Amino acid sequence: MFDFMIPLIRPLYFVTLCALFYVPAKHALHMYQQNRYEIRRYLQWFTASLSTSLFPIIGAVVLGIVMSFIITVLGVLGQLMVLVILAWTAIHDVTKERRKHYIKPLKLTARVKRQVVVLALMNLVLITVMVSHYLLSPLPLIALMYATSIVHILLILMAAITIPIEALIKAFYMDLARRELRRNPNLITVGIAGSYGKTSSKNILNEILSEQYYTLATPASFNTPMGITLTVRNELKNLHQVFIAELGADKVGDLSLLMKFVRPKYGILTSIGPEHLNTFKNIQNIIKEETKIVEMLPEDGVAVVNADNEYIRAYAFKNPVKRLTVGIDYPDVDYRAISVAFTPEGSVFNIVSDDGTVPFKTRLLGKHNITNILVAVALGRELGLSWSLLQKAVANVNYIEHRLQLKKINGLTYIDNAFNSNPEGSLSSLEVLKMMPGRRYIVTPGMIDLGDQQRLYNYQFGKAMLGCADMVLLVGPTQSKPIYEGLADSGYPLENVRVFDTVKEAFAYLDQHASPKDTILLENDLPDAFNR
Repeated sequence: MFDFMIPLIRPLYFVTLCALFYVPAKHALHMYQQNRYEIRRYLQWFTASLSTSLFPIIGAVVLGIVMSFIITVLGVLGQLMVLVILAWTAIHDVTKERRKHYIKPLKLTARVKRQVVVLALMNLVLITVMVSHYLLSPLPLIALMYATSIVHILLILMAAITIPIEALIKAFYMDLARRELRRNPNLITVGIAGSYGKTSSKNILNEILSEQYYTLATPASFNTPMGITLTVRNELKNLHQVFIAELGADKVGDLSLLMKFVRPKYGILTSIGPEHLNTFKNIQNIIKEETKIVEMLPEDGVAVVNADNEYIRAYAFKNPVKRLTVGIDYPDVDYRAISVAFTPEGSVFNIVSDDGTVPFKTRLLGKHNITNILVAVALGRELGLSWSLLQKAVANVNYIEHRLQLKKINGLTYIDNAFNSNPEGSLSSLEVLKMMPGRRYIVTPGMIDLGDQQRLYNYQFGKAMLGCADMVLLVGPTQSKPIYEGLADSGYPLENVRVFDTVKEAFAYLDQHASPKDTILLENDLPDAFNR
């Protein structure tokens, strides 16, 4: 009866499987990007996600077996029935994907485009083999297994193929950028490193120094070799007098590479603490790496360090370069902030130094932002900026996007601290929230990338919310579970805790319950796949 369809079955299956594989392949590539194109980090994420993806995998196997049985029993009719099911699934998934809004969407950089080509070719080869040789009963099982798990194997193979190519491309363009940096011997180069606060310190320093110098800073979180390379090659001009580079480190050796690349004369160490423990493994490795920002400065270099940080304060620096210390809590420093107060309009404080006491005000919030301002003021004084110019510059510093940024959204007051929360910054955020008027809400999925200490730090974060937040909205039942446990153990009233699957649901709750007099803290915005 359906014999006339036989010549069309293979082409239809080919098109259907290409569509069916699009969404899982895109998701795998997206998470590879979110894990910084590192196979080990990707595997760690995938392993951690198995607890929530095991049921879909089992469901796919069962469904695949059922559809294979249908093909075996019904022949051509069964093949057509399964084709319709797979086609409907593909159309549904692709349509849903096109409508989905990601907090951090996949960025189609030149590197990603190369990866897409390789992954697409691998997919096409696999689909061709499946359709050509396994059209009968095993096909649905293989297809659905691919959609839930095999795609990750293909992505790892793609990474193994592209990593050597990317290394050659990276080396070529870094060499061009290195030559560009050396071309201007009078360029003042500043490197900023630390576990937390690099981007904020960089943005604040750039705004302050731009009052007197023509400055260029690496944008956003461009703190990798290629991010700095792109900035130098595309934006550095002969007119620039100061170049400020944020230097990021995920593992031992990263900062050493960047210091040799940028060769800053001025180094800023913002903080040292738990970060990227999946790759650093322990705090000792973090200390050894982050302090390279001081240890690798030239003989005539100048370092600015945050003496409030216990790891920095305890570290015995070997490089005898000039070192300026800043702090709020620790009194024996070159530049200290005192009389710090936060309001819905910003912060006020005084800076004490050998020059006396100077009052400052800023629209920025948070103790760590005061420290970031201290760092910029210390280096500004070293580079000849007057106190009056510094006062003006600090007062004019703009909010740093997603870092304790005060916002009005739909009539509600938000403190947006959605970028990459960490143990130190999260507690500082709670201090700010505690001082705010009205009913105080916090929306958070917690923190990630903290290795085997992640559960502990999220648990402590939950315990610290008592007395700071009147209502806690957690995102991701599994991811936020340690926070919930910390809240419970602290004696926090659990009737004031809500757990949501997505950020969108949390915002819907706020729209219904929060008032213009309330304050809402957004702490971290994990990529969607991390919110489990």
